[in-house]
Amino acid sequence: MEGLVNSRIIPIRTSCRRHYSVFLPTFSLQLRNKNLNKGQVWMMRRPKSLDSVAASIQPLEASTTGNTDNRQPSKEVLELWRSADAVCFDVDSTVCVDEGIDELAEFCGAGKAVAEWTARAMGGSVPFEEALSARLSLFKPSLTQVQDFLDKRPPRISPGIEELVKKLMARNTDVYLISGGFRQMINPVASILGIPQENIFANQLLFGSSGEFLGFDANEPTSRSGGKATAVQQIRKVKGYKALVMIGDGATDLEARKPGGANLFICYAGVQHRESVAAKANWLVFSFTDLITALE
Repeated sequence: MEGLVNSRIIPIRTSCRRHYSVFLPTFSLQLRNKNLNKGQVWMMRRPKSLDSVAASIQPLEASTTGNTDNRQPSKEVLELWRSADAVCFDVDSTVCVDEGIDELAEFCGAGKAVAEWTARAMGGSVPFEEALSARLSLFKPSLTQVQDFLDKRPPRISPGIEELVKKLMARNTDVYLISGGFRQMINPVASILGIPQENIFANQLLFGSSGEFLGFDANEPTSRSGGKATAVQQIRKVKGYKALVMIGDGATDLEARKPGGANLFICYAGVQHRESVAAKANWLVFSFTDLITALE
């Protein structure tokens, strides 16, 4: 993204139905925000590269290759779920029923072409960073378009997710949102669910002094393949969690089940059923009610 250094990000001010600030910059763990000086682009400091972190509990491999057999969790999976001290959720097609970038693209008039790229990226057939760049280049959303989108299309939350998050928090389980989507669209979701802004790992859209689209912050770990695994490893390294669970629908979520990362991957297929991902999950669910019931 040549030319970004001499550009300037304009803070976005908008109103939402729940009256939260959707453009409050959010920082990953151990990152510090910098004052936005005139003539400079707001950027995230890139997290230090992570070495393999030894997990207290080794990740569970999928016990079956069939995507229907793992509908019934094993005793070991249930024990891990109930003892988890941190749960990380994907956002698009998991916490929310929509793919945020697809919705924004449709709003800007490029919905079909972008949705095709999203399907390829979530299925794991192309590197995530390639798909992200390609999708954004198809419609290049301006600051004004993003603001209008957020004003007119508030997030649609998946059934049961609010109850599940409340139940986890009542058990003193920390909850995180880890997404390849954009903070501008995820901050309202976190506010609805009562998740702290510092518990968001996501991408950041960049705009110039006239509100023109410049690109996205490539320093965010979630902007590239393997980024969610990196984010989960960073969380565990800082917090020292003994048992961490990743819940999502895509290949990038499955990647988080690596040494030093998630001990358990739960595939939520209530919105999108990606068979190649579901088959490798430790537990396949189509409703968050299953996860709520298992905690009781």
